[in-house]
Amino acid sequence: MKVSIKRIYEPPAKSDGFRVLVDRLWPRGISKSDAELDSWLPDLGPSATLRQWFNHDPAKWTGFCRRYQAELAKKMNLLSALIEEAQTKPITLLYSAKDERHNQAVALRSVLLKHPRFSQPRVPLKTTAGIASGKKRRKPRSP
Repeated sequence: MKVSIKRIYEPPAKSDGFRVLVDRLWPRGISKSDAELDSWLPDLGPSATLRQWFNHDPAKWTGFCRRYQAELAKKMNLLSALIEEAQTKPITLLYSAKDERHNQAVALRSVLLKHPRFSQPRVPLKTTAGIASGKKRRKPRSP
């Protein structure tokens, strides 16, 4: 599964797959037709209070990510919709911020990639008989 991030002001590409705007506010200077979106999920954007507190200050990045993740935990239905899309095609999270490293799309991508449904299936370890099944091995009795 592939999750990319991109500024909405960059031209769309076929490799973008499912294009979703994750800003709470519509970006300035771009029309809805020029955006070429598949979806706009304003409720996945950070709350106005969090956005104003953060104010794109890199010194507050860690705190922003922690608080934003707490907000996202209450929006699992929207996150699930994105994960469903990512199961079948690449998705691109679009944002309008000038800072390419400190914005909600970067934080959201991190949250999505840590979600259990994005995890690769685990391959069972090859171990001696009994250990893999959780059974304890008995010591042989001494005569």
